[in-house]
Amino acid sequence: MPNEQLQILQRALERERKARKQAESILEQKAMELYEVNQKLKVSNASLEELTHKQSSQLDGVFDNLLDAYILMNLKGEVIEMNRSAKQLFGYNLDFEHVNVVKLIYREDYQYAMQSYWQLINKGYFKDYKARIITKNQEVKQVHINAGLVYDASGKAIAAQGIVRNITEEYKEAELKKALLANLEKSNQELKDFAHVVSHDLKSPLRSMNTLIYWLKEDYEAILDENAKEILAKLSTKVEKMDHLIRGVLAYSSIDKVEHPLEKVNIQDLVSDIVSVIYIPENIKVEIPKTLPVITGDRFRLQQLFQNLLNNAVLYIDKPKGLVKVTCEELKTHWKFYIEDNGVGIDKKYQKKIFEVFQSLQKSDHSTGIGLSIVKKIIDYYEGEIDFTSTVGEGTCFHFTLKKKHK
Repeated sequence: MPNEQLQILQRALERERKARKQAESILEQKAMELYEVNQKLKVSNASLEELTHKQSSQLDGVFDNLLDAYILMNLKGEVIEMNRSAKQLFGYNLDFEHVNVVKLIYREDYQYAMQSYWQLINKGYFKDYKARIITKNQEVKQVHINAGLVYDASGKAIAAQGIVRNITEEYKEAELKKALLANLEKSNQELKDFAHVVSHDLKSPLRSMNTLIYWLKEDYEAILDENAKEILAKLSTKVEKMDHLIRGVLAYSSIDKVEHPLEKVNIQDLVSDIVSVIYIPENIKVEIPKTLPVITGDRFRLQQLFQNLLNNAVLYIDKPKGLVKVTCEELKTHWKFYIEDNGVGIDKKYQKKIFEVFQSLQKSDHSTGIGLSIVKKIIDYYEGEIDFTSTVGEGTCFHFTLKKKHK
């Protein structure tokens, strides 16, 4: 082989050798990079597995520590998973028992349960399901359930899960409350009927007694001495007080039972009319320094309220110059009224019980002890409050609120 060709061949082999070394160097570098990436992936995978395990453990912990029961089931109703609360509620252990939710449904609620199940399948969820379940120990529990479907990556429904809250105690309390309210309503109606019957039965002999007293005075006037006349007068006063008492009991029992139409009531006119009708001695003056408001309410009840308070104020004034003042101020949702007098005041021993039925401030032939009880009941009806300040020998101020618009 000529020398020139040999040199060409050697140069070609040298270039190939350099190219191979360069390729091997690049390959070695890429292999190292791939190794490093692989190592990083291993570390990342290990971290991811650790994180996944940690989150899974945390999630398991959350579900196990939920106060409410959690159930996961397949679409055939077979229970796949229960948390601790579910196991305690239903009494089953999935490690040893096969459970289908049909077994948990109380027989009389089966149709309702099936309707909820089809809603779950068709809509993907149901909520506020309230019904009874039956436990492994055959105990009946009242529960509230919210449930939804579980989907795979392609959007296909593969399971259903639900949060089950045990509301047995709440349900029992609600039923007890309902029963108590029904009994209370029945008792109130019976008391109302009793009050009417008793008042009717009592009024008849009272009328007879009043008539007999009148006949005794008229037929035996010539032979009755002053002592006898005084006794008959006292008897007549007692009969009158008894009549007032009966009417008071009737009024008190019917305050929140009888419905009257609501209307706009001018309290200024109402109080003026009451002042012109009730007995007010000449030495007592009733003042209304400012115009009183118009309130939407029941005229009959409002009249009872103001008449009882004004009567009470006038009755207990012992001064030569008596004064009763009626004023008012506007609050956000209520009107606040003040009825102030310069009467005898209220002794401390009476202050805690003056709004109780049959409690009178002092022994009197004119007081039945029902007036302030009626006042309190009307103010409660109007979602208001009443209180008073009083100084013995100086007077009393009753202050109370009435809602501007009563429904």
